[in-house]
Amino acid sequence: MKSKFWVLILLGSLLYSQARFIPLYIGSAKFLVEVADTRELRIKGLMFRKAIADDYGMLLVFDKQEIQGIWMKNMLVRLDIIFLNGEKQIIEIFNNVPPCQGDPCDSYISKLPAKYVLEIRANRCKELDVKIGDTIFFVE
Repeated sequence: MKSKFWVLILLGSLLYSQARFIPLYIGSAKFLVEVADTRELRIKGLMFRKAIADDYGMLLVFDKQEIQGIWMKNMLVRLDIIFLNGEKQIIEIFNNVPPCQGDPCDSYISKLPAKYVLEIRANRCKELDVKIGDTIFFVE
């Protein structure tokens, strides 16, 4: 059943956006993440996704390390939002962020300059005991 779910996610993502995927590790937990490294892909993000698998996510890659902000417009599921600096260290975590319920949407902004934002299924940070200062491992 899990493999069918992955096939549907991958096919849908590929048909919709020509997505690129990379492995990413939070501690010993392996994730398959979709890379959003253009403005258009970052804006689209995980909009309209009906579910996020435990080992799936999206890595938003920015051109510069600076204060970054995320919103939950057109989101259907809750997420954990993790801000990372250029050394891939966690500098900010927003847990169990709900979809936007009205206009304007709330923004979730890093307190420190960030190069990456990782979006994963809500409550995964708590399940994996993820903390500020932890390093996440991936190769862009």
